[in-house]
Amino acid sequence: MGANSSSISELPENEYLQKLSGSEPISENDPFWNQLLSFSFTTPTNSADLKLLEEATISVCKSLVEKNPRTGNLGSLIKVFLSRTKELKISAECQNHLFIWQAHNALFIICCLLKVFISRMSEEELQLHFTYEEKAGPSSYGTECEDLIEELLCCLIQLIVEIPLLYPCQHTDSNWWKWLCSWYRGRYSGGVTSALGYAVRDITYSISLEAVTTLIVFLSCQLFHKEILRESIIHRYLMHGRCLPYTSRLVKTLLYNFIRQERSPPPGTHVFQQQTDGGGLLYGIASGVATGLWTVFTLGGVGSKTSAQLEQCSPLASQSLLLLLVLANLTDTPDTPNPYRQAIMSFKNTQDNTAFSSSNPHAFQINFNSLYTALCEQQKSDQATLLLYMLLHQNSNVRTYVLARTDIENLVLPILEILYHVEERNSHHVYMALIILLILTEDDGFNRSIHEVILKNITWYAERVLTEISLGSLLILVVIRTIQYNMTRTRDKYLHTNCLAALANMSAQFRSLHQYAAQRIISLFSLLSKKHNKVLEQATQSLRGSLGSNDSPLPDYHFWEMSDCLHFPETKLKHAQDLNVIEEVIRMMLEIINSCLTNSLHHNPNLVYALLYKRDLFEQFRTHPSFQDIMQNIDLVISFFSSRLEQAGAELSVERVLEIIKQGAVALPKDRLRKFPELKFKYVEEEQPEEFFIPYVWSLVYNSAVALYWNPRDIQLFTMDSG
Repeated sequence: MGANSSSISELPENEYLQKLSGSEPISENDPFWNQLLSFSFTTPTNSADLKLLEEATISVCKSLVEKNPRTGNLGSLIKVFLSRTKELKISAECQNHLFIWQAHNALFIICCLLKVFISRMSEEELQLHFTYEEKAGPSSYGTECEDLIEELLCCLIQLIVEIPLLYPCQHTDSNWWKWLCSWYRGRYSGGVTSALGYAVRDITYSISLEAVTTLIVFLSCQLFHKEILRESIIHRYLMHGRCLPYTSRLVKTLLYNFIRQERSPPPGTHVFQQQTDGGGLLYGIASGVATGLWTVFTLGGVGSKTSAQLEQCSPLASQSLLLLLVLANLTDTPDTPNPYRQAIMSFKNTQDNTAFSSSNPHAFQINFNSLYTALCEQQKSDQATLLLYMLLHQNSNVRTYVLARTDIENLVLPILEILYHVEERNSHHVYMALIILLILTEDDGFNRSIHEVILKNITWYAERVLTEISLGSLLILVVIRTIQYNMTRTRDKYLHTNCLAALANMSAQFRSLHQYAAQRIISLFSLLSKKHNKVLEQATQSLRGSLGSNDSPLPDYHFWEMSDCLHFPETKLKHAQDLNVIEEVIRMMLEIINSCLTNSLHHNPNLVYALLYKRDLFEQFRTHPSFQDIMQNIDLVISFFSSRLEQAGAELSVERVLEIIKQGAVALPKDRLRKFPELKFKYVEEEQPEEFFIPYVWSLVYNSAVALYWNPRDIQLFTMDSG
């Protein structure tokens, strides 16, 4: 940094950085800081350049680590930044129109230093570097021993929640704005609202982004630990003390940053011309800084985005969402639950006039319509899907609102598209999408309404042209496709369970199933039947081999018990376990079909048609002790409609068969169908969910954070191929 550096290669020799990391203590009142913070350095725009930046400045950082205990220069830099932010808050009295730039540049340097410090030392060691007192000259802070970490964290939060108030579109009546307009009119003849609007909005956008980024860096100590951090100095500061009163405002601001999706400022729009102020200091901000400091980065080995992609992105929205997810997944302390999670769990719609509970000081209101729209539009990203999951699972106000929407397809379709392209998604993203569907299908109103929404021409569904289909039938098709993909590729029992649970929740409300959806239900059962026969054959051969003779008598496989197989070699036991798993899945599919037949047979002639067409599939399960009870109803329906079709004669057209089925559905005596308990599954997080969510969230930060790079060799929390 510093006014004389223009490229990464020059940084190690930069005189200002050398002085900062040198042996000489620098008072926070030294004019040196004005020189250091008035740089025209073009910062990196991709992960490769970010790596070069870290490598180029590592000697500076090492020197600062070594000499800071004697100089206290890190503390001086932080105090300079804190003093600049105080000028921000009393800006109406300030005559220096570029103080925001100095605050931003100071924060940028602090963030770069912090990232290296945190990756190389424990929190206790980091805390010591914040407590060293500078030895040069009087301090504006006096001799009090202040906790700079807490003050810096609190200042960053205040910047995030208060800087948006500087947007000209929101507070054009403020003294700050009036003063700046007056100053701007004296310098430029152009329109104040347009020209100054860009300048003020861009600089406040940039410092807000840097504040969010620095908070993420502060919390990044988790990346360098394999275990989940349950006791952390940074966590304690954020969840107690001076930061605590800002909890709800911070969560609300981060949510609104995500909702607004403000694009990054175009390069150069916020650049002030070089000038000399009354004090004789040069504030030269080159246009290259605009290009470098406020450009979106794609890190974690993904590569940099094209300029066209950059124009569509909002780095502040993306970074704010990542910070929100990190904060929401901090572990509870022994005496206090995570206040950020509490705020996420309890906020309400701005149109909700009911009183907040006095027991929750973190509650607030937000525009649910805007939030819903943003969630619908952003589901292609893992982090937006994870946010949707958190809100549906933890905030009953959001869940009730979403389920009441009449345009639910706008939310469900992006989720289905995630599952449809399962091959291209990481497993965590697929899990979150499935769990969202499971949570939605817990509601009977949702299960009814999705069959009333008719969709036209689903272009991303490639297996078959779907010119017209209900949202419910499409959901069934995509979930079944996911099951089939899992059977042949990943073979993940957890994924199977969630898919089948969602289908089971919907089954009693199946209405007017599309012909193709009905076929796929029976086709899935056919696939499971073949899989069952294959596993059964393997298990039988294994059992014969364990008995030592192919002619040895075997017990009927229907009555095998796992305890009977414990003496088998490991491979034999695995076959028995596989058979048990596949039979559980078959049982679930039969229950889903039975639930539809007993609750809504007259609404689903296409399912009855598919059932009759493949009736031979069910023969082998009639006498199986695991399926006999559930097969009674299915067998009754098959026999009843088969008899009516035989009476109607041979060579029947599809239309005629469907007509006979519709007539028979009215005549079928419902009292002959055995009643079973309603199929209802509810999503419940496993014990210690943080073991899954914290590594997942930080993998998203590692791969998606704006303007951040970590050496993959330093990461301990997850492996590079996780997710």
